Amino acid sequence: MNFELKSLDLAGAASDPCDALILLVVDGFKPDKTALSGCVGDAIAAGDFETKPGKLLQLYRNPAAAAPRVVLAGAGDGSARQVRQAVGTAVGAIKSGPARRVGICFVGTRGKVSGAAVRAAVLAAADASYVYTSTKPSAESRKITKVLVGVPDAAAVQAEFRHGVAAVAGVELTKEWANRPANHATPAMLADVARALGKRPGLQCEVMGPGEVARLGMGAFMAVAQGSHEPLRFIVLKYQGAAKSQAPVVLVGKGISFDTGGISIKPASEMDEMKFDMCGAASVLGVFRALAELKPALNVVGLIASCENMPDGRAVKPGDVVTSMSGQTIEVLNTDAEGRLVLCDALAYAERFKPRAVIDIATLTGACVVALGSVRSGLFSADEPLARALLAAGERALDPCWRMPLDDEYAEGLKTNFADVANVAGRAGGAITAAKFLQRFSSRFAWAHLDIAGTAWKSGAAKGATARPVGLLLAYLLDLAAKEALTPSKTGKSASKKIVRTR
Repeated sequence: MNFELKSLDLAGAASDPCDALILLVVDGFKPDKTALSGCVGDAIAAGDFETKPGKLLQLYRNPAAAAPRVVLAGAGDGSARQVRQAVGTAVGAIKSGPARRVGICFVGTRGKVSGAAVRAAVLAAADASYVYTSTKPSAESRKITKVLVGVPDAAAVQAEFRHGVAAVAGVELTKEWANRPANHATPAMLADVARALGKRPGLQCEVMGPGEVARLGMGAFMAVAQGSHEPLRFIVLKYQGAAKSQAPVVLVGKGISFDTGGISIKPASEMDEMKFDMCGAASVLGVFRALAELKPALNVVGLIASCENMPDGRAVKPGDVVTSMSGQTIEVLNTDAEGRLVLCDALAYAERFKPRAVIDIATLTGACVVALGSVRSGLFSADEPLARALLAAGERALDPCWRMPLDDEYAEGLKTNFADVANVAGRAGGAITAAKFLQRFSSRFAWAHLDIAGTAWKSGAAKGATARPVGLLLAYLLDLAAKEALTPSKTGKSASKKIVRTR
């Protein structure tokens, strides 16, 4: 999707020949003497339209506008959250129609629109109009292709607009790959996507196969993969936006391209949704796609451990003991708790980068869905500054998470007579005990775990990937880059000129 930002008042929007014009009308709207403004004022006065978020009034062939379709959308107080709701509702109402070029104009704002609201409008328009096409090419003809965003002063919000457009590129890449069926998103195919990203300026990619992974001693990762005919892939992406001496942030994505549960096989009902078990990996790919556009002054490494979890005659069995890259032995009590097995080896690998922080992202536990539903991702971290930064970034990005406990007592259930640790404890506190397992492999760096099992995709009629937590991760990384820019260098000068500001 293409986006354009333009300084535009209501009169200018009325003359724009787009296929559909969405007017975001905020509380306290006062009509002026222009015809379209008068229509909005009359609709409010008559009670046919309210500025409450989510409220719509559609006009067809209104003589006051060049666009054949005009949608009045209540935007409440004009905040990012309420603008997101307004745009999502309005675009959702027109996306099944013939409109391909859509205008979105902020009206009644008295000349002021926040950058956060503009970014939210861009992301909401892309989210509401997204159409999956990889294995359904016929859907291509239904896509909205261009969105014009009209604001009183385009220059004032240009940076946030650019952030939003870059985030959309990452979000759409994440969605498209997370939505693909497993036979169209194998570990080898994910590696090809990463290689393509690695050709962009500032990015590098390395892909390892079974031989290299065996030499690294990733016995836990290999155990999960051994029941599948699809060979595993370990993907290393690097973005260098700062000096090589700067310690990187490492993002670790769970890339189980299909999860049957292995020998501990899942129920057949809704097993098709286990194609989404690589959403953590897809979100890492999406973040790197956005970094390639934004080019922040920061170093980031992405690690993706990708394989299938299948139940053939070679598959790992309940009770088997495997040796992880860290040297710790693991008793596999349940083969359906495979995500933590691939992640623990990836976390051990992350140590070689001497990272400033490591964040793993995984559709890890159904227990997290029970605890938090689909509103907030689960956040686990014993590092206070990192946890606070991720919580704050999630709130600003409207991609929230919630911090969960990591008390040592939760690890008691992971004890076993036959290995250093078991891969599962009891059912109680399952999301926490899974995080406690991962914590054993992350003691040498600042670490956070995001359990996105409840937020990475939707079921039912709206079935599909959400691309969360791409927004949260991008906001965290850009905040970190902004802080680095304000930190005095050894010469005592600010490094602010080295970064494209996004906030």
